Amino acid sequence: MEQKTLWFDNIAVDIKEVAGILASYSELSGEDVEENNFISIDTYLPNDLFERILAFLPIASIFRAGAVCKKWNSIVHSRRFSKNLSSILSRKPWYFMFTSGSPNSYKPIRNDNGYDLIGYAYEPMVQKWYRFELPCHGTSICFIASSCGFVCFMDNDTRSQLYVCNPIPKISEKFEIPRYLIFSDYNALAVSVDRSSQSYTIAMVMSKRATHDFGQWILSIHIYCSKAKLWVSPVTETLMGCRGGDDCVICDGVLYFLIYIITELDLTGKPDGLLTYNLSSQSFCCVLINRLIPVPCPLTCGRLMNLKSKLVLVGGIGEQDQPSIIKGIGIWVLKGRDWEEFALMPSMYFQGLGNFDKVFASSGFDDLIYIQSYEAPSLLMFDMKMKKWKWSKKCPVSKRLPLQCFTGFCFEPRLELLPLGMATGQVFCGDPGPRCCP
Repeated sequence: MEQKTLWFDNIAVDIKEVAGILASYSELSGEDVEENNFISIDTYLPNDLFERILAFLPIASIFRAGAVCKKWNSIVHSRRFSKNLSSILSRKPWYFMFTSGSPNSYKPIRNDNGYDLIGYAYEPMVQKWYRFELPCHGTSICFIASSCGFVCFMDNDTRSQLYVCNPIPKISEKFEIPRYLIFSDYNALAVSVDRSSQSYTIAMVMSKRATHDFGQWILSIHIYCSKAKLWVSPVTETLMGCRGGDDCVICDGVLYFLIYIITELDLTGKPDGLLTYNLSSQSFCCVLINRLIPVPCPLTCGRLMNLKSKLVLVGGIGEQDQPSIIKGIGIWVLKGRDWEEFALMPSMYFQGLGNFDKVFASSGFDDLIYIQSYEAPSLLMFDMKMKKWKWSKKCPVSKRLPLQCFTGFCFEPRLELLPLGMATGQVFCGDPGPRCCP
C-alpha cells in the first residue's frame, strides 16, 4: 500500500494532501491482515472503550491511528470521539519554534508550491519535533497569543486583521480590526477561551505616544467578545513617563500587563510594574496607575503566563546598576499583590542557552514553561509541578545567517476545538493536517 505519511525517528517527513486530516487513507485488505498475522485490538474491545483509549493517545499517535484503516479513520473524525477528546481537561503544550529576521514577527516564505511556513513544533510527551505550519495564509503575523487549543495573531503587514485558529486541524477565523485600533506604537494581545462554549475573549493593550508631549503615553484597552461579535474600549488613560509593552495575559477573568518606565537615556524602557483590569467589570472609569504592582527585581524581557489559573512571571534578572545585563532568569508567582519567587534557573542551564543579550522568548501552559534564546534554537523546559529543568530534543532547524533570530510560543494541541464562527460559516480552512517531522 502506498502511504503518503511516514513517521520515523529523526527523519523529516511531510503529511500532505490530507482531506479531513487523514481521510484519504485506505483500509488494509483481508490478505494484508492474514499475511502479516494482524490482530486488531478493536475486535475484542467495545467501541466506546476503544474510543476512550484512542482519546488518551498523544496527538501524533491519533494521526497515526487514523491512518490504520477506514474504520479507525471514521472513529477519530466522529462526534462521539470529539466528546471523548473534550473530556481530557488538558494536554502538555507543544512549542512552536520558528526563525525570522525579526524576533517579533513570523513571515512565510514563498516557493513554487505556495507559501512555506517555516517552523517546528515540539511535543514533550513523545519528545519529538514536527515540521509545522500556521494557517496564516501568506501574511506576516505578529502579537501571537494562545489559550487552550486556540492561537490568536495579528496581520503584521496592515495591522488590520486578527486571526483565531486551531493550528492542529488548520481551521481559522478571520475578522477586521476597527480602524481606530490599527495605529499605535506598542501592542499587546491576549486571548481567553471558554472550553464549554468554545467562545473566546480577545484583549488588546495599546500604547501610543502623545503628539503634544513625548513624555506622555496614551494607554487604551480594547476587548472583543466572539459571542457578541463586538468590540468595546472601556479604558483610555494618559500615563506620564511610562507605557504599556508587548505582553499581556488573561487569568481568571482579569487582564494583566506590564508597564515600562521611559527615560531620556532609555527610550525603550524597562519593566517597572504590573497593572490589572477586571474584564467582567467593564468599567469605563478607571485610574490604572494607582494600582501598580512592582516587579520583584530589575527585569528584562518579562513574560506573563496563565498556568492553571496562576499568574506566573518569567524574566531576566538584571544587574542593579546595569539592568540590561542578565545575570540569571527567574520565575515568580503572584500571590495577592506580592511576587513569590518560585525558581531560579541553574547556571549550567543559563550558560547552555548560549550568548544572548536582554531578550529571550518564554511561554507556558498547564505546568510547563518553555525558554529559548533569540540567537539559537536551543529549547529549555521547566516543569512547575516537579520543579525540574530539562532540555528538549535538538531542534532540526539550524542557524545559517548571522542576524537570524529564533523565537516561538506554546499552545495546547486540541483536535476537537473549533472557532465560534464555524457555526456561522465564517471559518475557512488551510491545508488540512500539519506537516510533521518526528
